[in-house]
Amino acid sequence: MQFNRRQLLQTAVAATAWATLPLTFAWGAPPPTNKLPEDNGKGVRLGEPVKQKWRVGMVVRAIGGPCSGLYGTIPVPTNWPEQEIVVSDEELTKHVRAVNYRMLEGGVMQMQISVPTLPNGDTASALVTFEVFRRPAQPPEDTSILTIPKRPHSSLGRYLNSSPYIESKDTKIRELARELMEENAAKPDWEKVEALYDWVRDHVEYREGKLKGALAALKDKTGDCEELTSLFIALCRANGIPARTVWVPGHCYPEFYLEDDESQGHWIPCQIAGAREFGALTDPRPVLQKGDNFRVPEKKEAQRYVAEFLKGKAGGGKPQVTFHRDVLPAD
Repeated sequence: MQFNRRQLLQTAVAATAWATLPLTFAWGAPPPTNKLPEDNGKGVRLGEPVKQKWRVGMVVRAIGGPCSGLYGTIPVPTNWPEQEIVVSDEELTKHVRAVNYRMLEGGVMQMQISVPTLPNGDTASALVTFEVFRRPAQPPEDTSILTIPKRPHSSLGRYLNSSPYIESKDTKIRELARELMEENAAKPDWEKVEALYDWVRDHVEYREGKLKGALAALKDKTGDCEELTSLFIALCRANGIPARTVWVPGHCYPEFYLEDDESQGHWIPCQIAGAREFGALTDPRPVLQKGDNFRVPEKKEAQRYVAEFLKGKAGGGKPQVTFHRDVLPAD
């Protein structure tokens, strides 16, 4: 699956003036990081990190005349329990006034790029190289102590409600979710979630196609990694189990949330499309964002995925933009 095919990484180019934004741009500002909770060792077990280098950013050229007031954003990797990032290089050309970063609610980090003026035919480039240290995950040692939270914290609300293409409140999805839980009522909670996972894998055939979401996948029993992920998440949420989408380059997979016997919560990954990995994840690609219902200042509606974005003033020319997310050779 490619995000551009699914219109997840579309560029939004607006030819109208943009309002003053509440941002402070600063050369070389280090990106913020997620504040990560301490782990008590009862969740997934993380292995040795795999190092990768990714170059992320924007290259824009003025075509047919000058451009002005260009402002672009692009999501970049940030820290997660299984991932650490380090900025190792910046390539900023003279027309780039500044690069800054902001953290959206939900933990998505965006690079913000400001280009005040760009003469006809000139190119502005802002490319940042991230070293990403990604750890594989294996299931918890003792899954019997992990349970569905009885009183989820308010911060988990976004992972229990419907999201774009995750129709967890639909009647058909709720009926199936209830049936599956009733069939597996005698099992530990870990195995109840696994039963939802196996049902989706057994009943939805992997097939590439247009983005259609959880309900459509349930109806026609086909879909790719997004549909399988969305349906599993919808079934989890319909049963009061927090769940969310994890986005990596060219792919996505789900995570679900359980609590241990100390009432500490743990996010558990599973690879629902492809090789069977329940409670484990060996895919080394960097995490770009986690979630599927984001509020982005430049967008009116909730976003399933935080995409690249560019806008500016009409100045006689048209900006020709290329957003980059390129894996580089290892050292």
